[in-house]
Amino acid sequence: MKQSPRKTTETYEKKYLSKFAQLSENTRGRIREEKECIVRSPYQRDRDRIIHCEFFRKLKGKSQVFIVKNDIFRTRLTHTLEVSQISRTIARALRLNEDLVETIALGHDLGHTCFGHNGEEVLNNITGYFSHNEQSLRVIDRLERDGRGLNLTFEVRDGILNHTGNNMPITMEGQLVRLVDRITYLCHDIQDSINAGVLKHYDIPKDILEVLGETHSQRINIFVKDIIVETIKGWEKYDEPKIYQSEILYEIMMSLRNFMFKKVYNGELCLKEKEKATHIVEFLYNYYMENPYEMPGIHRDTIEKEGLERAVVDYIASCTDNEAIRLFQNIVIPTTQHS
Repeated sequence: MKQSPRKTTETYEKKYLSKFAQLSENTRGRIREEKECIVRSPYQRDRDRIIHCEFFRKLKGKSQVFIVKNDIFRTRLTHTLEVSQISRTIARALRLNEDLVETIALGHDLGHTCFGHNGEEVLNNITGYFSHNEQSLRVIDRLERDGRGLNLTFEVRDGILNHTGNNMPITMEGQLVRLVDRITYLCHDIQDSINAGVLKHYDIPKDILEVLGETHSQRINIFVKDIIVETIKGWEKYDEPKIYQSEILYEIMMSLRNFMFKKVYNGELCLKEKEKATHIVEFLYNYYMENPYEMPGIHRDTIEKEGLERAVVDYIASCTDNEAIRLFQNIVIPTTQHS
């Protein structure tokens, strides 16, 4: 009997992927056991679940850095797609599992709040602890599908949870997405900052431009080729499962990060946007703590199971920028009555 499409994929992976790649057939499985699909590998199946879920669609309405006022600024969705594309390019060159890389990349920011990192910071300050990567896992496990969750594989969940923070993902694919996420947002935030008038090209330090180039595509290309070359060299030399960067590119990346925090993320325009976001998020938090049963049903259910604050945080974090603004306006601005 001819083998199934899934088995064909698994056979291909065993034959062609690197010894450091995560094979689909070696997944540690799901929280709840399921019958395997005959067409798709477990990671392909996870990818499809993410793409079709509600929180993935919400990413198009969540800010990356700037609250979207025109169609050329990145949103969380376009950022996610760029991370996915760049990660897959590198994964193919390194013979890692592209399906796993793509799935982790597509799901890594599902838990991001309205107003980008500003919303995340406000919720963290109010509650004492909030982290978007942990919220992403919560979306996957608890909030999607009316509380049933997406029931994704262990390796996808691990990569999403540990794409930032103190712990490294257990797979090479997860480690790759973690690094590419940082490179991607630094590079595209330069482009958006120039389009927003926050930066001029000549503001970027010359030592960074000399290494990374003058354009967005040049900067991405330099980082991508460096990861590929250095990782292949590292594997050959040390035989160690690790994603490598050259020392100079790592130092330039950190210099670029420090520059962006000083000039953009903590700059005048972003601080003004942060004040607005802080006011809206704090107001909504206090309002729903006092009026919890005005939230949708799934969040009311959370009150009974996990407490009021958990439910309110879930609701606010799930909002797009426009949803949060609309909720604020509907509560604060009186409705005009017409006779």
